[in-house]
Amino acid sequence: MPYGPNRHLPNRRDRDRGQAALEYLGFLPVLLVVAMAAVQLGLIAYTAQQAGTAARAGARSASLDRGAQGACAAAVSAWLADGTDCGAAQGGDEVTVTATVDIPSIVPGWDFDPASKSATMPMDH
Repeated sequence: MPYGPNRHLPNRRDRDRGQAALEYLGFLPVLLVVAMAAVQLGLIAYTAQQAGTAARAGARSASLDRGAQGACAAAVSAWLADGTDCGAAQGGDEVTVTATVDIPSIVPGWDFDPASKSATMPMDH
């Protein structure tokens, strides 16, 4: 008898299990890219929301003649504050502040234009 009781012959089920593992490993990079893209989209939306908050805070501060830049930078998350810039334009009885916040990239090679939002407030006399 060429095969003893302790001799294990690979059956079809064992081979299929190994093939499934290899297919999973081949698909893993695709899953990682999709996950990183989803996180990046969330980061873009969050940065746009922060730009709107900065513009409103800057316009409120500028309407009280306190300047816009300090209030803009203070209104965003600390890790976005360094990439935040606010410009104010006064016209008549109102002031318009435009906040520009750099969008950080978590995917190498993906660069985005900064998020920009504007807010207008009446001047407080």
